[in-house]
Amino acid sequence: MSKAQPKMKQVFDRPRSLKDVPWHFCPGCHHGVIHRLVGEQLDAFGLREKTVGVASVGCSVFLYDYFDLDVVESPHGRAAAVATGVKRARPDRFVFTYQGDGDLAAIGTAEIVHAANRGEKITVVFVNNAVFGMTGGQMAPTTLEGQVTTTTPRGRDIELAGPPIRISEMLSTLDGASYVARVAVDNIKNLKKAKAALKRAFEYQVNGWGFSFVEFLSSCPTNWHMPPEAANERVGKEMAHFFPLGVYKDIKAARDEAAE
Repeated sequence: MSKAQPKMKQVFDRPRSLKDVPWHFCPGCHHGVIHRLVGEQLDAFGLREKTVGVASVGCSVFLYDYFDLDVVESPHGRAAAVATGVKRARPDRFVFTYQGDGDLAAIGTAEIVHAANRGEKITVVFVNNAVFGMTGGQMAPTTLEGQVTTTTPRGRDIELAGPPIRISEMLSTLDGASYVARVAVDNIKNLKKAKAALKRAFEYQVNGWGFSFVEFLSSCPTNWHMPPEAANERVGKEMAHFFPLGVYKDIKAARDEAAE
């Protein structure tokens, strides 16, 4: 008789805050990885039953398809304003937005700047893939110099369009912004740092410390017209060169250090 096989220990599973459904994201897109990180933190903090997610127009619109929690759909670019209303009406709720660069950094610039400046106690997840992903692949405010898009067939010309906007750096200068970080998920090392940054951003809201913001550099193989592997490599080599990774502001850590 053969010996009974030992039971396998399960070490990896779908976060409870994510629905058990297939992704609709393009192959190689980082949205799925970022969704998982958000779901893990919602589970870790026990927030699923008291969370309101705010989605906007773009690939973020699928938030309600994948997260097993309450989601409010906002007009294009207005997620930070809608989240402000939700949080002020229900301060007992954990409120986060999930937005792309074509949304947050273009039509939603005023909303995110003023929400950060007011120090709204919300958490913003900003996915920067340097292009309008869902609406046709047009140039976004974060499109890199020389990058080809449907509206810049010869590449972005900074003489005409100006340079790409570094949102994290800009928001970190505002007194109302308490935590600002830029991360990537193109490799295991960066993914671990992204997880830590997102955890810290959640801590800020859970503890009432103020406005928190995490920017994720993300690939968009479809609109970049690249295979997934090359798009993933571009995030680390090209995007992270112009958009440096790191924590740009952690006001709680700075105050704790000053008090020692």
